[in-house]
Amino acid sequence: MRIIAELPHPDFKISIFSMNQKFIVKIEKGVLEQAYKIPEMDLTDGVNSVFELLDEAFLLTVTARFVEMNKDFKDTYYRYNY
Repeated sequence: MRIIAELPHPDFKISIFSMNQKFIVKIEKGVLEQAYKIPEMDLTDGVNSVFELLDEAFLLTVTARFVEMNKDFKDTYYRYNY
């Protein structure tokens, strides 16, 4: 797996990898991570098509999902420790 791009974002880190004819988009915020695998053959313009997929509407859902993931993790952590 090799990194082919990193995209700046104020709230999280976005990295794009290439491995086994797939693009892997990894989005990280603190200890949480979301990953999306996209077959290269599904995209007409290579990594530029990945950039187009990462539009504002998608990134808003990623942000909301991080909020849910954080809540889920806190809930289970507190159940474990109390």
